[in-house]
Amino acid sequence: MITGKFPNLRLRRLRKFNWSRKLVQENNLSSSDLIYPLFVIEGKNKKKPIKSMPNVYQYSIDNLGSIVNTVIKNKIPMIALFPSTPSNKKDPFGNEALNENNLVCKAIKFIKKRFKNDIGIMCDVALDPYTSHGHDGVLKKNYVLNDETVNILKKQALLQAQMGCDVIAPSDMMDGRVKYIRNILDKSNYHKIPIFSYSVKYASSFYGPFRNATDINLNFTDRKTYQMSFKSSSEALREAEMDIKEGVDVIIIKPALSYLDILYKIKSKYNIPVIAYNVSGEYSMLKAASEKNWIQSKETIFEILTSMKRAGANAIITYHALEISDYLN
Repeated sequence: MITGKFPNLRLRRLRKFNWSRKLVQENNLSSSDLIYPLFVIEGKNKKKPIKSMPNVYQYSIDNLGSIVNTVIKNKIPMIALFPSTPSNKKDPFGNEALNENNLVCKAIKFIKKRFKNDIGIMCDVALDPYTSHGHDGVLKKNYVLNDETVNILKKQALLQAQMGCDVIAPSDMMDGRVKYIRNILDKSNYHKIPIFSYSVKYASSFYGPFRNATDINLNFTDRKTYQMSFKSSSEALREAEMDIKEGVDVIIIKPALSYLDILYKIKSKYNIPVIAYNVSGEYSMLKAASEKNWIQSKETIFEILTSMKRAGANAIITYHALEISDYLN
């Protein structure tokens, strides 16, 4: 509430100098707020550029050491692993997700052996990288079956924990999966491993470059029967509350930029740690404009990521993490 009035009250007084602006600013962005996604591919000595995501690459496991070391040097506390599974290892049920020698499992073991706990590892729990149809679960007549899928997801989560994953992150949007994942982790003595759930994941047009990076091809076009409609907001609160009751530790909201209102509502209502996922489409749009010199890249990245913090995000998953950490550090 403003108690004074012009001319005695002049809000511009505190904007005159850089030091005074810093003194009263309400939000700060640092490298410790960031999570860097890494894409893993099969093969040796590979660093493959992703055409739709400039300066983002797919790495073979033997090449992960260099990039993870760079992430650590830039004071980024966590990476998120995403596999690009070869098509010959995909099937309708996503059985490769339960293979202890799949790309994610091998990457976890490689990173943990080399870096111990110098960096956290977050692993996606979802079947879309492993299914031949490209969807997040078991299909029947072009419909993803909920309970049958959850039964596989809980086993996938347990396997990731056994391999050494630090954070389990279900992104599938099946009902009840947090409950069953929490139960199987606790019963298997992994009660200390947190669940960062994609509680609020919208059926968005901003995911295209990510699907290129993970070689996911949908046999039918959308995921609207399990991901949320972008026209809804109260449903997001219900999804978040459901996961909170089932034992989630942190809520992830995906995408971020077009959903800052959702982020703010959930943070305000539940006061639980929240992560914003600055997704691939958001990243690639900015990069395209930057390459044409239509915007200033780092300043725009800084503004966008700070807006997510201002809306209530405790951390941000972003492909900009390495670039912006140089700016921040």
